[in-house]
Amino acid sequence: MPALAPSNHKRNSPAWLSLVTLILLTVSRVSLGLKLDLDDPDSIKAAAGQTAYDMMKYYDGNQTGRIPGNLPDPYYWWECGAMFGSLLDYYYYTGDDQYNELVTEGLLFQVGPSNDYMTPNQTKTTGNDDQGFWGMAAMTAAEQKFPDPPANKPQWLALAQAVFNTQALRWDTQFCGGGLRWQVFTFNTGYDYKNTISNGVFFNLAARLAKYTGNQTYADWAEKAWDWTADVGLMSPDYHFFDGAHTTLNCNDTNRQQWTYNAGVYMLGAANMYNFTKGSDKWRSRLDNIFNATAMFYSPKPPNVMVEVACEPYGTCNTDNFSFKAYLARWMAATTKMAPYTYDMIMQKIRPSAAAAALQCSGGASGTLCGIKWSDGAKYDGTTGVGQQMSALEVIQSLLVSRVAAPVTQDTGGTSKGDPSAGSGGTFDPTIPQDTIHQRDRVGAGLLTALVLVSGFGSAWWMIS
Repeated sequence: MPALAPSNHKRNSPAWLSLVTLILLTVSRVSLGLKLDLDDPDSIKAAAGQTAYDMMKYYDGNQTGRIPGNLPDPYYWWECGAMFGSLLDYYYYTGDDQYNELVTEGLLFQVGPSNDYMTPNQTKTTGNDDQGFWGMAAMTAAEQKFPDPPANKPQWLALAQAVFNTQALRWDTQFCGGGLRWQVFTFNTGYDYKNTISNGVFFNLAARLAKYTGNQTYADWAEKAWDWTADVGLMSPDYHFFDGAHTTLNCNDTNRQQWTYNAGVYMLGAANMYNFTKGSDKWRSRLDNIFNATAMFYSPKPPNVMVEVACEPYGTCNTDNFSFKAYLARWMAATTKMAPYTYDMIMQKIRPSAAAAALQCSGGASGTLCGIKWSDGAKYDGTTGVGQQMSALEVIQSLLVSRVAAPVTQDTGGTSKGDPSAGSGGTFDPTIPQDTIHQRDRVGAGLLTALVLVSGFGSAWWMIS
């Protein structure tokens, strides 16, 4: 495995000294960076509040003449759904409801005419992963008992089910033996690519729906999605998750780039399957192996600080990449609720990362805007944006995970109303195998390029030989 680019720390500095220095600087409330005491809930909530406030300066969907549920350029539609997921977590962890109305408005405005997050004005960029991030936000709202929408509006659980059902209908056995394509529509570049995050989101949703509803059907789909990911080579035998592969080459050209969010989305799905199967050895082993494989995403100095290794050390992260650490932190914290035995080992990663992130949030006139290079501590990296704020917010508020109730199910206090056939026109039974590739889908597929532009993912490659 290649080494990370050298840090600014002296090579002979003991790793423990770097960590102690980092934490002492945080607890002593240095002038640079957010004030954060890792063991004080009020301090954590205040730091999360400031980070959320700075994040929401980028959102204009609540302003007159603007579109609820959209971020301005250069952000794609999916990231607003992901951002709402962070605000759902913010309310869950802190109890601060100041953003709830805005979140509800945005989540409902973007549901589309069929209440499945297939929004007509986003067809040029709609991927299964994009739709899936909105579906996961709705699933989170159901699990966390976020206030239900008015009775005449789509409900959180039904929206998550609708996203799952539309994607189950797209399961493609014609190429690569199964799996979801990256893009939904044939005319979009990337339709010939089966990426790990789209399939990971589908697996994640299936596992969480199984846990929430108790329906074995969803668990069966989760097993199917997991098996396909492993069989096609998007997950290695030692549980590293790669980026994707092309249908034009029957998925024999695996892009071995690795991102934090791919590991995270499968981690939480596996944790839900562990819980659903009442602690089965199979899912515990899978969960443990995923966690162990994430060791590559932490810096050696200071130790246990999260790094987006494919781009961060090289300064090549793009707008999307800046947000990826948010999802690993989010799903790691949520994993501790589904598999409580993981709490200690996960917090050994969350605590140093939160301390480092707080120090990095030292930019702008306020001295609180967040960069992404947490391993640089208070040496602000000069970047700003929704992704940087979201990443810091999720890792900081995750410190509160032991102080909140476990996610609910429909049998343990859940109030969100479901619709098992949502998103399918009322005719789809997900237990019946579907041949989802129709002739109209095949037309034009051969015109797509056989390569996905690497620049969309960042210019650096992180390889496992």
